[in-house]
Amino acid sequence: MIQNDTIIALATPSGAGAIAVLRLSGKDAISRVSDCFKSVTDGKQLRDQKTHTIHLGHIEDANRVIDEVLVSVFKNPNSYTGENVVEISCHGSPYIQQEIIQLFLRKGCRMADAGEFTLRAFLNGKLDLSQAEAVADLIASDNEASHQIAMQQMRGGFSSEIAKLREELLNFASLIELELDFAEEDVEFADRTQFKTLIDRITFVLKRLIDSFAVGNVIKNGIPVAIVGEPNVGKSTLLNALLNEERAIVSEIAGTTRDTIEDEISIGGIGFRFIDTAGIRETQDVVESIGIKKTFEKIEQSQVTIYLFDAPSVLRTASPKGKQFEALKNEIWQIKNKYPQKPLLIIANKIDKLDDAQLASLQAAIPEVKPLSAKTGFGVEQLTNALLNLINTGALRNNETIVTNTRHYDALLKAFEEIQKVKHGLDSGLSSDLMAIDVREALYYFGLITGEVTNDDLLGNIFANFCIGK
Repeated sequence: MIQNDTIIALATPSGAGAIAVLRLSGKDAISRVSDCFKSVTDGKQLRDQKTHTIHLGHIEDANRVIDEVLVSVFKNPNSYTGENVVEISCHGSPYIQQEIIQLFLRKGCRMADAGEFTLRAFLNGKLDLSQAEAVADLIASDNEASHQIAMQQMRGGFSSEIAKLREELLNFASLIELELDFAEEDVEFADRTQFKTLIDRITFVLKRLIDSFAVGNVIKNGIPVAIVGEPNVGKSTLLNALLNEERAIVSEIAGTTRDTIEDEISIGGIGFRFIDTAGIRETQDVVESIGIKKTFEKIEQSQVTIYLFDAPSVLRTASPKGKQFEALKNEIWQIKNKYPQKPLLIIANKIDKLDDAQLASLQAAIPEVKPLSAKTGFGVEQLTNALLNLINTGALRNNETIVTNTRHYDALLKAFEEIQKVKHGLDSGLSSDLMAIDVREALYYFGLITGEVTNDDLLGNIFANFCIGK
């Protein structure tokens, strides 16, 4: 990959603002800016300034002043990319931004590709591959939990754990390879007991990391929660109460919600994506029928289901042993039976219209029910607490490594498979030459995660998802 040229890009979002930051990186970055920069303080050339300094002056094109700017200088290797880096803070006019960019393009710079600054940081050894990927996750984080995970990985928590295991396995692999050179003498340089202990420890760590992906993936992408129930039980009102805004249409007319409505909020630092669905009931309305079909699709896609029912309506039409309760319990049983692995929260809405005796009767009939009034807000906090309790964030609170990246997860699964082969080989007394093959494969998948093993296609796929300027 070419790294000899100097690249430039806008590092802040495009559009008008108070300021904008333009970033240049490359061997000639400082000299290129120095040729177009005139200091208004000390008159020194920018190329003669010390690293990690900021200078006030003008960016000029010939004798024309484009803007008054602050220029930050970072000399290699002590910069983000490991190259000479200059950051120009100019006024946020899109016209000024483009004038400065066009000026440096004429001076021989090139527009940076997506993620090219971070790619150069990786290629220059400033970050390993998993840390580089964490940069993109950090930029995309929109809640406390995803931010915490990205920060932990960017600081090298995950990669250091993998690198340590890889180093220990590599030491044993070297001894096994050495045994192959003395195959005729039938000697063992790798202590099989110690090797088995290491393989057991690697198996334990890999399994923990693989299991953490179930939590990490939903934290990173937001936990989908489907709100379901019969029409007009208050699903849209509950969604509005959770979001604290009038997101969904609320009406006394049954079947108002004809399609699914989605929005996301952060609860306790965890992102939850709530999906208000069309009511579940028999209907002749073609449009409403499509909405009900989508309801079941959303339950399928969700991690958690909230089943909401109208408590006063149930109590008005029947006793706790009557048909209405039986129909209600049957519908709940059907959801539980169809989706046994999905957590189900059963919510009795509109309890502000019940007296204490009615509420006690309801809770006796359905012990797991949670009382709530979406209209007044009573019980909404208890519901959000219940949602948090369903999510296993113990690892997050304990600052343990949590895997969120699908590429890492896939490599871990394959490494685990190879380690199991090594373990089987140890238990069955497999010859060193055959066991060495499985050890090499495990090392390969460890290397894929941290970047010891890479190719241009892999790097292209990873950094293509970055924003330009990062």
